[in-house]
Order: sequence, then structure tokens, then C-alpha cells
Amino acid sequence: MYDAEAPKKQMESIGAPAADDGQGKPKTELRTKLLAGVGGAVALGAIAFGAYWLAIGSHYVTTEDAYVDADSAQVTPLIGAPVRQVLVANTQTVRRGQVLVLLDDTDARIAVATAQAQLDQAQRHVRGYFAADDGLSAQVLARTAEIAKANAAMASARSELQRTAIDLQRRKALAASGAISGEELTQAQTANAAAQANVDAAKAGQALAAANRGAAEGSLSASAALTANATIDANPEVAAARARLDQARVDLTRTVMRAPIDGTIGQRAVQVGQRVAPGVPLMVVVPIQQAYVNANFKEVQLKRARIGQPVELTSDLYGGGVKYHGRVVGFAAGTGSAFSLIPAQNATGNWIKVVQRVPVRIALDANELRLHPLRLGLSMKASLNTSR
Repeated sequence: MYDAEAPKKQMESIGAPAADDGQGKPKTELRTKLLAGVGGAVALGAIAFGAYWLAIGSHYVTTEDAYVDADSAQVTPLIGAPVRQVLVANTQTVRRGQVLVLLDDTDARIAVATAQAQLDQAQRHVRGYFAADDGLSAQVLARTAEIAKANAAMASARSELQRTAIDLQRRKALAASGAISGEELTQAQTANAAAQANVDAAKAGQALAAANRGAAEGSLSASAALTANATIDANPEVAAARARLDQARVDLTRTVMRAPIDGTIGQRAVQVGQRVAPGVPLMVVVPIQQAYVNANFKEVQLKRARIGQPVELTSDLYGGGVKYHGRVVGFAAGTGSAFSLIPAQNATGNWIKVVQRVPVRIALDANELRLHPLRLGLSMKASLNTSR
């Protein structure tokens, strides 16, 4: 049967307050205590974090923009020649001085033989210079003797001229008185003229002897200039020939290419039969045991960074379970963008400030590196302690 009062009663029941069962107040107090506890825990956590940050965390700067690097050595030929043999392969470990590549040494051996022959020839030439000095000295003595002989001839000719002149004067006096015949006078005149001719010839002989001695002395001086203050081995011609021989021998030794440092072979780009040219890289020797890390810290992180500060590092290769300990050994002269192929040009109206990164070189502990070797380019995480 329909009750007209039912809707009214239902509305009253909905709008009527719930009866107090005695438990509402305790629930509110519990909620308040929980919120207060959470707030207190958060406050304690904030205080603890703040204390940790002030005492420890503020002294560390970290970056994941760090990579393994090493001062690799390129192996390049110093002469051009065909490759006869390649003795190493990529990933192979080599020691300093180990033979890597053998070049064909045929041309180099021929060059050594040619240079040796040129040296022998130069030594013979210089010995000839010294022998010429002795011969020219003898010629000077001979020409001096010729001058003495010419002087003696001149004295004899003048004496004969004087005698014939006196005899001619006597014949002329006797011819005036008719004591001698005209034929005797003519003979005296002829003898005097011959004596005068002999004097002139003696003068020419003296001049010729003097000229010959001057020529001999000039030749001796020219020859002596080639040997002055020098032995055969110290002569410039011999020294130049010996230098060419030394260069040829050096080129011969360069046909054997050796490892410049200890390390691992990488980027091998040479094959047997290939003709190599000077300066063209054939391979790279990477000194794994001398690897270091280039960590690119933000410029705002380096305010208190100094050389010698300790760094703790982990690698993606081994994970966080392997720790490396290193030290800062240097800071780059500029940021990474400053040394890029196309440096940034910020003098424009569209300039946007970008925090720059500075490469920091970190030396690693050799023992740790030996136990857990790294490879070039591996990613690292670096944490720098700036408190020390």
C-alpha cells in the first residue's frame, strides 16, 4: 500500500546527520599524527640531505660526458717502397722495437753500393790532390834551378860581350895604323855582335825561367787550397760522399718498420705488395696501459677544480662494481667548441647562451688499469673531489 509519507521520510533520512558512534574523533587524531609523522620524516630527510650536501656532496662534481683516450702512435714509412711482408694484425699486442712491416730493400741496397763507390772515388781524388802537391813542389824547385841556370848563362854572356868589346876596340886601333887586315876587324865586330845576341838570349831565358817558376807556384797554391788544414777523411768531398753513404744506410734500415711504443695494433691499412709513400699512415699503435680519461665538465663545475685532485670513475664496460681511481693532471686550453672544426660564432642577434664544457685530463691508476683494461672511446662516469 502506497505510503504518502515515504518520500518525505527518505529525504529526511538522507539529509539527517549520522549518529555519533564515538569513533570519529580518534580517526581524525590518527590522520593528523600520520601527516605530522610524514612531515617530520620529510623534514628530517631534508635536514639530513642538507647536512650531507654541505659536508660531502657539495665537494663533488660529476659528469658522464667522459671517454677513454690515449696518446696513440702512428706508424708511417719514411721512404717509398713496395711492402714485402706484414707481420702484425689488428688487435695484436706488440712491444716496442718489434718488427711490424718489411719493405722491399732492393733499391735501398743498390743506393748503399752506389754511395760506397762514390766515397771510394772521392777518397782517390783527394789522395791525388795530396800527390799533386808533392809533384808541384818538385816543379817549383826545378823552375828555381832553371832561374839559377839562366842567371849563370846571363853572367857568361855578359862576360863574353865584355871580352869581345875590348877585343874590338883593340882591332879598331890597330886597323887605323894598318897593323891588321880588314878581315880581322870584321871578325872582331862579328864576335862582339854575337856576344850581344847571347846576352839578349840570356835575358829572355831569365824571364822564361821566372815565368815558369811563377806558374808552378800558382799551381802549387791552387792544389794546396784543396788540401789545406785537412786530412783525406776530413776533406769536404770525402765528407759529402760519406754523408750520402750514411743516408743510404739509414734508408736501408728504414725498410724494417718497428713498433715505436708498447701497445695494441689498430687501423691497419697496409697489405703485401702495396707501394707505400713517405708519411702515409699504415697503422696505429695504441698504448692501452697508458690510457687516460678526458672528462668534459661544465664550466660552472670547475670553480674549485685543481690539478692533483682525486677522481673516482666507473666505466659502462664493467659497471659500477669496478672503480677506477685517478687524478687530475691538466685542463684543456679551451672548451670543446673552441677547438671544433667550425667554432661557434656568437656575435649574432640570435644568440642563446649554452653552458660550455672544458675537457679535463685524468690519469688512471696503472694497477687498476692492468686488472681491468680499457679501450679507446669507452664511456666513463667521473666524480671529482674538489675538497682537497
